[in-house]
Amino acid sequence: MTAFEHIRLETVDGIATITLSRPEALNSFTDTMEGELIAAYDLVDSDDSVRAVVLTGAGRAFCAGMDLGDGGAAFDVWSASGSGPEGARPRDDALRRDGGGRVALRMYEARKPIIAAINGPAVGVGITMTLAADFRLAVPAAKIGFVFARRGLVPESCSSWFLPRLVGMQTALDWMYSGRIFTSEEALAAGLLRGIHEPADLLPAARVLADSLTRESAPVSVALTRQLLWRMLGETHPMRAHEAETLAINVRGVSADAREGISAFLDKRPAAFPQRVSTDTPDLSAQLPAPAYQPPRAPRRAG
Repeated sequence: MTAFEHIRLETVDGIATITLSRPEALNSFTDTMEGELIAAYDLVDSDDSVRAVVLTGAGRAFCAGMDLGDGGAAFDVWSASGSGPEGARPRDDALRRDGGGRVALRMYEARKPIIAAINGPAVGVGITMTLAADFRLAVPAAKIGFVFARRGLVPESCSSWFLPRLVGMQTALDWMYSGRIFTSEEALAAGLLRGIHEPADLLPAARVLADSLTRESAPVSVALTRQLLWRMLGETHPMRAHEAETLAINVRGVSADAREGISAFLDKRPAAFPQRVSTDTPDLSAQLPAPAYQPPRAPRRAG
């Protein structure tokens, strides 16, 4: 187990578990936790023995949100070095980047599937940090809330990008405008969660899911598939997916993994994929050309 202060990281049978570990504070989010989460994702991405990641919390909560130990002054440090009247945008070089957003962006770039096992209340950054995971499971009646407007704040952790894509705009607006607390059952009905499990079954279910996703698949193919699907959410035309997939299938089609996967299928045996995520994952974004396809413009009407 790697030593951290506000999280734990351990790997068993190819599944890494990252545990938010401030149970006495309901795992509230700190600057230390932010840095440690980013470091943990760096570690699991570089460890070829890790096939997938489970993110969970210690104790009775997943994460109660940002640590507000400084009360109403919790965000003063963010703009203390800015200029101009109160409420004005600080100088660009004085802006402090949102910590939850830095974690979400690191998760977005991850090369291993991520499953959030929400073991209790998940509020504020406690829920938004899970939106960059591939799947979310929760316990029954877990309290969830995008409470920012009720605190005089706005959404963070890139949630204004992730949440509408997961549950649709109307649901996202409902939850974000109102800041109301709702339960995991409503989250499941809206599509935010994949499933609900009793507390004793939550982590086992997350690990079974992680294993089922990765056990028979080539790790490099999983890493590239994750990148393709997440990145295509931001494209405006399927032609960009066609370009990216064409590049990927040409690169992977001649790979040692593809030769092994096809041979194993024909031989009716389990595949032993030789390539490693840490060293053999191509950077498709660096090789993709600028978008070449321009949708046809509608003809201008006379007069």
